[in-house]
Amino acid sequence: MYPANFDYQKAESVDQALQALAANPDLKIIAGGHSLLPAMKLRLAQPPALLDVWGIQEMKGITRDGDMFVVGAMTTHADILRSELPLFPEVAGWVGDPMVRNRGTIGGSLAHADPSADYPAAALALGVEFVIRGLGGERTVHADDMFQGMFESAVQPGELLTHIRIPATIQASAYEKFRHPASHYAVVGVAVARHADGEVRAAYTGAAERAHRLTKLEEAVRNGNTAPTGLVEASDLLGDRFASADYRAHLVDVLSARAVGRLG
Repeated sequence: MYPANFDYQKAESVDQALQALAANPDLKIIAGGHSLLPAMKLRLAQPPALLDVWGIQEMKGITRDGDMFVVGAMTTHADILRSELPLFPEVAGWVGDPMVRNRGTIGGSLAHADPSADYPAAALALGVEFVIRGLGGERTVHADDMFQGMFESAVQPGELLTHIRIPATIQASAYEKFRHPASHYAVVGVAVARHADGEVRAAYTGAAERAHRLTKLEEAVRNGNTAPTGLVEASDLLGDRFASADYRAHLVDVLSARAVGRLG
């Protein structure tokens, strides 16, 4: 199918993009396009205008800033896969196929806040920080406050997610996923990370309207229990023709034990 007609603009800098967004609130940001374009072709999304931010070089690449890695939002999944970042390279290997990984971007995926996406669980487990810019200035949002609902993130209209700051002092991490065989999206995914202070953070994705911290798992590991059960209530999870809420709750327990077991 073909998308509905739309206007197209291209930004070469963050400032140019922000000015364009301020001038036209109807603009929809497009980067790699692997989430937006399929929806447009199915007429599930019909934005009247697109703002292409793919060419903004200041939003690409990975650098080190003290105890943090700074990752540009336009950095591709393929670049993440080849990097020395904690956890994210493993997660990137689960994303789509080579075509998606070579064009899709980490920032686009995280800002899109798909409830079945892999990166949000990793972001929560690592405790990453999101750098968001608007015409009024720059702000930093912690991962715990980033994912606010189904396809809803802390990025507000007129703003851009420009960079992600990832702790470089992670001692160990792991991601376990039960994926849908056709779409490869997570039916359930669980991410865990041991931080420099020895504490473990954990999160799950795919099972609810957004990614969530697994605080019961974190507490259990703190108390020496590496294979706890009953980590989430089925009543808090989604059920569909691919997996019931009860089955997803069971998968959270199983995948959590596997992920924690890999921390060593």
